[in-house]
Amino acid sequence: MTPRSVAPSSRIPPHSDGMRIGLLGGSFNPPHQAHRDISLLALKRLELDRVWWLVTPGNPLKDVSALQDLTVRAAAAQAMANDPRIVVSCLESFIGTRYTVDTIDYLRRRCAKVRFVWIMGADNLGQFHRWQGWRRIAAQVPIAVIDRPPQSLRALAAPAARALGTSRIAATAAARLADRKPPAWVFLTGMKSPLASTGLRNPDGSWKK
Repeated sequence: MTPRSVAPSSRIPPHSDGMRIGLLGGSFNPPHQAHRDISLLALKRLELDRVWWLVTPGNPLKDVSALQDLTVRAAAAQAMANDPRIVVSCLESFIGTRYTVDTIDYLRRRCAKVRFVWIMGADNLGQFHRWQGWRRIAAQVPIAVIDRPPQSLRALAAPAARALGTSRIAATAAARLADRKPPAWVFLTGMKSPLASTGLRNPDGSWKK
C-alpha cells in the first residue's frame, strides 16, 4: 500500500508558486530522529514552508543489497516525520531517477516558481564531490548543510566545500538562502544528534528495535 502523503498520480507533493521548500534526500533505511531534527531546524532557520523527504530507491554510492523495501521505508518515514510541514515522497521511484541532479532538474522544470533548497548533513558535504553532477546541483539550487558532529571539520575541508568557498553565506543570513541565486550555501550548527541510519541496522540489513 502506498504510504499516506505519497501521491503516485501527481508524483510531486502539493505545492504552490512562491513556496519555500527544502529537499532532504536519502535512503531512510531506517528513518530516525535526526532526520526529523534536521528538518525542523531547517524549517526554522531557513524560514521554509515545507520540507520534502525524498525517499530514494537506492543510493548509487552505497550498497543496496540489504535495503528495505521502498514502501516500508516510506511508511516508516511518514511515522517518524509526524509534522504536517514534513512531506514524504517516493518521487524518484515514480520518475525513474537515480541521481539527485536529475531529480532537481525534474523539479525545477515542473515547479519553476517554487524556491527549492537542498538540505544535507555535514557527512554528505564531505563526499559531495563524488556525487553525479555535483557542480550542476550547486548551480541549480541553494544548499543548506546541517552540522553533524563529529563531521564538521572534515566536511568543511572537503573538495566541494573548498571549491564552493566563495559561495558560502553567513549563518546569520540563512533565512534568505532560498531567495539567493545559486551557487549559495550555508553551514548551520545547533543540530547535535549523532544518530545515523548505519548504526540502527543489524548486520543482515534489518532494523534494530
